[in-house]
Amino acid sequence: MKICLYGAGSNNIKSKYIKESYKLGTEIAKRGHTLVFGGGSTGVMGAVSKGAIDNNGKVLGIAPEWMEEFEGICRDCDEFIYTESMDERKSLFLKNSDAFIIAPGGIGTLDEFFEVIVLKKLHRHDKKIIVFNMFNFYDPMLEMIDFMIDEGFIRAKRDKNTFKIADSIDKVFELLEKE
Repeated sequence: MKICLYGAGSNNIKSKYIKESYKLGTEIAKRGHTLVFGGGSTGVMGAVSKGAIDNNGKVLGIAPEWMEEFEGICRDCDEFIYTESMDERKSLFLKNSDAFIIAPGGIGTLDEFFEVIVLKKLHRHDKKIIVFNMFNFYDPMLEMIDFMIDEGFIRAKRDKNTFKIADSIDKVFELLEKE
């Protein structure tokens, strides 16, 4: 399975996220899956890719050429696709992936997460989306979504069922690998 990972590129995050992300990358490789990601060498993205690469996993990076101005680029990918824009990058994530893991991240990660949810809701794909809520990172966002459901802005069953939530690496793969 080709798994797209959305997550932070920042090096300013706490080490517990880096360590857990490395373990996630290790597990992706050990289970024979391919990592598709934003090509960064730092933060959650970098840790997941390093875990996969260190364990002989296959890795595809996708990023605009100018992204290197903002974060390091992973030079050890099996394949790297340079894009002109972030829109093209997100389109290639969707095209080149069978499923998505949303790991802790910032504004860019949220942008990618909500776009892939909207596209699923609009029947542009039917791929699994797993929110990896490590260390309860996404609890405030999930509470906001519940509030939006309570207020009538989100349809509970249809919209909230577009993604699943996992609080451990084992749960991530249980959700991804079940038929």
